[in-house]
Amino acid sequence: MSELNIGSEQIITVIQCNVKSDPEEFKKWIKDRASKYVFELKEENTISYEWFLSDNGKKATLVERYTNSDATVQRFKNHGASPIANEVMEFVDFEAVYCFGNPKEDLREMLGAWGAIIQNHFCGFNHSL
Repeated sequence: MSELNIGSEQIITVIQCNVKSDPEEFKKWIKDRASKYVFELKEENTISYEWFLSDNGKKATLVERYTNSDATVQRFKNHGASPIANEVMEFVDFEAVYCFGNPKEDLREMLGAWGAIIQNHFCGFNHSL
């Protein structure tokens, strides 16, 4: 069991998107292409990669969790080098990018390019740690 108010190195990113393509095509792409591609990378320090969709399919949110800041940087580098980096822009426009945790300077710079809102870890607990 975890303890209360112990620091965490985990990073959570949240990317909120407006779906500009046909929602059914987007669903197919995130399920059969994007999620599959990221899963098959087998990035050992990526904890989760999950998409959430509004009822009408016009809003999408990607939530990713990593063990630490370095793992997040590696994930972003892998994404930038992947074919899905350009493909995703055919389907969505980014509305907002959030980072929760304590990112190192290199990650802060990457997030800054997206206009991300960064909120540092303050307190709480996580039973999975």
